Amino acid sequence: MSELLQAVEAPINENIPELRPGDSVRVFIRIKEGNSERTQEFRGTVIRMGKGGNNANFTVRRIASNGIGVERTFLLKSPRLEKVIVERHAHVRRAQLYFLRGRTGKSSRLKTKFTA
Repeated sequence: MSELLQAVEAPINENIPELRPGDSVRVFIRIKEGNSERTQEFRGTVIRMGKGGNNANFTVRRIASNGIGVERTFLLKSPRLEKVIVERHAHVRRAQLYFLRGRTGKSSRLKTKFTA
């Protein structure tokens, strides 16, 4: 039975590093518009990681113009993901950072994790 499950499972994308909630990331995703394809960047903070084999995903939140929060969920094993760059790690004590939805400005900052 496990051989059958492995045959259906999608390959792991090597361009995605290990992510954790609180990471500030830049996600590059391929967008198809008509006949052409282009790469679009989505920059924000990882607020949750969803495990689950083929359906593993992560949600990134950023503040768009006029202070409007935008969240986008990406599949970890999606072939549309070109690469993910981790800019910095933050020290968090929660697995899901949903409390950031109610915060704007300086109160939405997370403390940077220093590696020594």
